[in-house]
Amino acid sequence: MTTVPKTKHFLDLKDIPAVDLRLILETAKEWKEARRGWPKGKVDAGAPLEGYNLAMIFEKSSTRTRISFEVATRQLGASPIILQGSSMQLGRGETIGDTAKVMSRYVDAIMIRANTHEAVLELAEEGDVPVINALTNHSHPCQLMADVMTIEEHLGPIKGKKVAWVGDGNNVATSLIEAAVKFEFALVLGCPESLAPYDDVLSWAEREGGDVRVVTNAEEAVWDADAVITDTWVSMGDDRTGSRVRALEPFQVNRELMSKAAEGAVFLHCLPAHRGEEVTNNVLDGPQSVVWDEAENRLHVQKAILAWCLGKL
Repeated sequence: MTTVPKTKHFLDLKDIPAVDLRLILETAKEWKEARRGWPKGKVDAGAPLEGYNLAMIFEKSSTRTRISFEVATRQLGASPIILQGSSMQLGRGETIGDTAKVMSRYVDAIMIRANTHEAVLELAEEGDVPVINALTNHSHPCQLMADVMTIEEHLGPIKGKKVAWVGDGNNVATSLIEAAVKFEFALVLGCPESLAPYDDVLSWAEREGGDVRVVTNAEEAVWDADAVITDTWVSMGDDRTGSRVRALEPFQVNRELMSKAAEGAVFLHCLPAHRGEEVTNNVLDGPQSVVWDEAENRLHVQKAILAWCLGKL
């Protein structure tokens, strides 16, 4: 009797074995190095996903995610199909389940940037092809894989290092907490009390033995950190109220705050940045900033994620 292999989704870091996450990272590093100096439009040697089709669904606006996933797909030899959620029947009342069943008959994998995490989970549950979470209101796992890759490029193995998060305990913070457990680094999150990370992910990290702390002071979070990470204060769909911004003002990453980090510390931001708000220009454009490497590495880790999902690693 033939055993049907289990579909490998990339939904949340906490649900993927650490050994698989490390395989994805090391593959991304190898593939990045192998392409050094190549034209960006050239297909990878061996075209590992030749003949495959990836559907890319966007319910939210996107720059880096759309470009990096489309280029990643083409470099692997596959074909991307770009879909706006508002232009699909999904945007006119068709259920997630029905959409998943139909798309599974057409494509080999689905990447989705969704309004709700529940929609991504349902898409994976109801369909028969791998689903990749390219951002939801709850988490952003692809971004964190690029962040870990970038930190390791500049500082060496992340295991045992201290990473600081400064700002809103949002979707990126969720995936950062999960990454801290999977990759075994210490994490201190500096957040306003009213914008703390989700209780469920903090409870999970505690059960898993993660070295994760939440504080309400930016300097305490950043003290002696090897890497400092922040994000926009107002994400897509969030309310830009005066009270929210005022609560986050003490968490701006500026030169003075970065001086509290360890010698040689790096600064990361998933972009887009609101210059002068969550980060100052002299940090974003300064010598400690690795944000452009971080943005590029989205391409490389997403290639490895696609290959992993489709059984090519």
